[in-house]
Amino acid sequence: MNNISNKRKNGKTAPRSIGILTAGGDCPGLNAAIRAVAKSAMHYGIQVVGFLDGFRGLVENRYIRLDDSTVSGIITLGGTLLGSSRDKPHKMNMGGSIMDMTDVAVANAQRLNLDCVVCLGGNGTQKNAYRLSQKGLNIITLPKTIDNDVVLTDTCFGYDTAKCIATEAIDRLHTTASSHHRLIAVEIMGHSAGWLALGAGIAGGADVILIPEIKYDIHAIADYLTARRHRGKRFSIIAVAEGALAVDEKPEDDDDDNDEAKSQKKNGKQNGDKKSDDTKSDDAKSDDAKSDDKTSDESPKLPQKPIMIREPKVSRIVRELQELTGIDARMTQLGHVQRGGTPTPADRLLCTRLGAIAGELIAARQYDVMVAVRGDDCVPVPLKDVAGHVRTVPEDHPWIKTARLLGSCMGDVP
Repeated sequence: MNNISNKRKNGKTAPRSIGILTAGGDCPGLNAAIRAVAKSAMHYGIQVVGFLDGFRGLVENRYIRLDDSTVSGIITLGGTLLGSSRDKPHKMNMGGSIMDMTDVAVANAQRLNLDCVVCLGGNGTQKNAYRLSQKGLNIITLPKTIDNDVVLTDTCFGYDTAKCIATEAIDRLHTTASSHHRLIAVEIMGHSAGWLALGAGIAGGADVILIPEIKYDIHAIADYLTARRHRGKRFSIIAVAEGALAVDEKPEDDDDDNDEAKSQKKNGKQNGDKKSDDTKSDDAKSDDAKSDDKTSDESPKLPQKPIMIREPKVSRIVRELQELTGIDARMTQLGHVQRGGTPTPADRLLCTRLGAIAGELIAARQYDVMVAVRGDDCVPVPLKDVAGHVRTVPEDHPWIKTARLLGSCMGDVP
């Protein structure tokens, strides 16, 4: 993609310009990162626009100008002033049809003469941004997710705030669990990685910590809790990662890259149904057609089959443990509380550092990288090495060793 610095207006070199977007789930720190990227870019005389609602704003060419007054005073605000969405440029719902809008996104950026687009997001955003870079759009990304599971970076912004929120919830549950001699389990976000539940579980002194990387045995947990009760412990707290798996469970395949396979599988089933429909007699088909005509004007249509609502994992765990131990048990789901509110000072500092380095990279025209945290430094790493990978908790991680040394049960058989 040609840089705007090569464009001329009235014989003069036009000022350089960049775009910023926030995609995927929101988290505390996005506004701080927007502020840092914008202010550092403006330091180098680079103009900034912000696309609204993630990649959809880039596709639909919806943006606002960002200047010093726009980004002033937003460092403490949660959420994102630009809005966000989980729309993917290569598979975007446009008027009810799923379309590949990648070329449109690139063309819009080119018409605005953008040097690059800075994408703030987690694993899905990294993959979508990489797809755009493969189409010739200059890209820089920042690692954002409370799951803390982006590869090649020590940490992601949003994680510290979510960890503090989850830890405070565990702290508060201690008092009520103690008062009623109860077992209380709290479900913590994190998708398929256990960083959030593990960090908050250790910091909050949870007695049992269940993470996706270590499959749990419900009977081993029940034995552990029963032994605690026999030792005179008045209560027990369980930190459950939303992606935790029992020994007889398989992980759900919810990777974005497998959407096409899922669609093909679904279409295959539909084709099979169509094939069986072709074998119907003409009379049967006529009856079906009459039935369709009868219901075609009815609105809204009710589903033909019942929709099964799955029991939340933490609910199932609590129910099974209460049955096995006889201990009165309760559950709490923190949900999106972990995504909201004011970012911690640590997250604000991290966002500011990442954004400042992004500004330097833009000024130096170093693109197609993610700004990663490495020790005390923020460094660029190739985006192609980030996209499509997930950083999970190694089973020999020091945090797991710490939890075990302090007597916490990780859900497996000792």
